[in-house]
Amino acid sequence: MSQVASAAGQPQKQMAPVCRIFGNGLSLLLSLSFVLTACTACARSAPRQSKDETVILLHGMGRTRRAMSEMARYLRSNGYRVVNPGYPSTREAIDAIAANHLAPVVERCRNEQPGTPLHFVTHSLGGIVVRQYLQKHTLPPGSRVVMLSPPSRGSELADCLRDFWLYRWRNGPAGQQLGTGPHSVPNTLKPVKAEIGVITGNRSFNPLFSQLIPGPDDGKVSVARARLAEMTDFTVIPATHTFIMRHPTALKQILYFLEHGKFRREAGF
Repeated sequence: MSQVASAAGQPQKQMAPVCRIFGNGLSLLLSLSFVLTACTACARSAPRQSKDETVILLHGMGRTRRAMSEMARYLRSNGYRVVNPGYPSTREAIDAIAANHLAPVVERCRNEQPGTPLHFVTHSLGGIVVRQYLQKHTLPPGSRVVMLSPPSRGSELADCLRDFWLYRWRNGPAGQQLGTGPHSVPNTLKPVKAEIGVITGNRSFNPLFSQLIPGPDDGKVSVARARLAEMTDFTVIPATHTFIMRHPTALKQILYFLEHGKFRREAGF
């Protein structure tokens, strides 16, 4: 019986060192895995090397610079110098906004970094303001413009609502200039010399407004009227007019266009 007990107990004595070795090895692997995961996370979140390039952001009508704050953080984390000014989108006409508010910002940026590319990323009305500015000015070589949901050829909403006092009060002089007629500001601006990428959405939170807009739309601007004749590239994403500037696909496509002058076409990007 003692031999049997000894034989039965012997494997138990031999298993202890094996378990300790296995446990120590597993602990080491887990530790290495944690370190590698942490390093990978750091690599993903660490800002890229700083570029000698500035991006000016321009928000849309009735918004403030805070509407572009997430985009500003994203572009800074990818190495760009970002300027995110506000402007009185509902108190002045488009030409006055371009001359009195955008032009001084551009001049300051060009003086601070002469000769380097100066990019724009705009939302809605901001795209029209940039086009207005470029009627009399040019950008440094290598500069690019990305417009999000611009009413490049006006919006049917401006046609339908322009005479309502609430619309006039809410959107001011610029709101009266965004119609689809031949004399609206978007339709009288001359083509500009710049690499321009246009991103627009085809989702709407407002079915009533969408009923007033022919074809696919983002709740305020139709996909067709977002197109600009002189644009370099164009893409449509599943986003609404109000929140397109925060959409993950929009952010990635903006960065890709600034770096390559075109949008990325791979599925799932």
